[in-house]
Amino acid sequence: MDASVVAIAGDGDADAGHRHPLLASDDDEIRPYPASSPSPQHPAGAERKPRRVASLDVFRGLTVAMMILVDDAGGAWPGMNHSPWFGVTVADFVMPAFLFIIGVSAALVFKKTPNKTVATKKAAIRAIKLFILGVILQGGYIHGRHSLTYGIDLDHIRWLGVLQRIAIGYFLAAISEIWLVNNISVDSAISFVKKYFMEWIVAIMISALYVGLLLGLYVSNWEFKVQTSNSILTIPTPGNEIGMKMIQCGVRGSLGPPCNAVGFVDRVLLGENHLYKNPVYKRTKECSVNSPDYGPLPPNAPDWCLAPFDPEGSFTSNAIMATSFHCVNSLRISTSVTSKPLYTVSYMLLTGGVSGFLLLLLYYIVDVINIKKLFILFQWMGMNALIVYVLAACEIFPTLMQGFYWRSPENNLVDLTESLLQTIFHSKRWGTLAFVILEIIFWCLAACFLHMKGIYLKL
Repeated sequence: MDASVVAIAGDGDADAGHRHPLLASDDDEIRPYPASSPSPQHPAGAERKPRRVASLDVFRGLTVAMMILVDDAGGAWPGMNHSPWFGVTVADFVMPAFLFIIGVSAALVFKKTPNKTVATKKAAIRAIKLFILGVILQGGYIHGRHSLTYGIDLDHIRWLGVLQRIAIGYFLAAISEIWLVNNISVDSAISFVKKYFMEWIVAIMISALYVGLLLGLYVSNWEFKVQTSNSILTIPTPGNEIGMKMIQCGVRGSLGPPCNAVGFVDRVLLGENHLYKNPVYKRTKECSVNSPDYGPLPPNAPDWCLAPFDPEGSFTSNAIMATSFHCVNSLRISTSVTSKPLYTVSYMLLTGGVSGFLLLLLYYIVDVINIKKLFILFQWMGMNALIVYVLAACEIFPTLMQGFYWRSPENNLVDLTESLLQTIFHSKRWGTLAFVILEIIFWCLAACFLHMKGIYLKL
């Protein structure tokens, strides 16, 4: 998988002849403009590939590093974790940054498509591969760190994790670039508008449709099966059901956790069993005595605290993220109602604007004035981001490492290292943060090793 497929995937390096992609034979480098001067390696008259956008690799690597940081240190630093419902934190910018890079990558890779049908087929195949990978990694089969078990009841598999939604977003962004952009040269403001006019219209229409559904869709009363009474349980197990709970709604336009249209759409299209069992609203004051962290239920907690909810938004909201970032990333807006779980339009445009500004800043620093050494660790990570994401962010590597222990599963290299740092710093919070920073540095160096060997994982 390369950057044209998904933000977390590397897209190779400039010396394509020395690359050894593991799972791909074609070469879709991210290069925005042609280089004109001949060289011994590229004599005059020979077709030469344009220079690679290193800032995109840096931005991708920074985003993966930030995901590792907020996922692994967010428990010790609740302020670094996702917002329980309304508002935004550092963690809430990670997923939009992935989706933003999808739009940038799709715009560059599909800038020239002689055969639109072939390009569409190529985008569809890559999206399907990524979706399948997401189901395997994030569908519940792998139980993650601190668990030496695996397996999932197909009746409870999570169909739409992060990678699956990124796959949908990538396909929509690619289709937008392939079919909606006029094939004309841009030499004035008017020609620029003509070139991208249809993309903007479609993005505005989809956004308007989403807002209309969010505020106008009637959400009736609904019920769900309670899996546990007062604990955090992500993987349902037979025999732990304690009955059905009824949620009273009968409203339109609610943006709260129990009665919003996003959850309603997901329950109808996916089914309750296939939704995320550990949603962020379990960290709200209504649902946790340790809010904004997870914790036991407070007295008289509402029933919806135990209900499932997919934290990445519905089909429609995720489609807006990919399409709108791709089409209108220059817009900037912030309103009082900003919610990552609902992927409100204000949240979409706020995080998209920040992502656009950061990429523009990195482009100037890295590609224009050519300051690369300062960001070299993240550039390495960005060029092989798929491997890092699968092994680190999906916790495949730490889970495998914890499988080797001394007498007790707690006595493994990963947990002992983290405990040692907590002892050295005399603080669980600072020790955990130090452990996560070392983890990020480790994966940067691992990506450097793969880069030096010319190894890049692609779908």
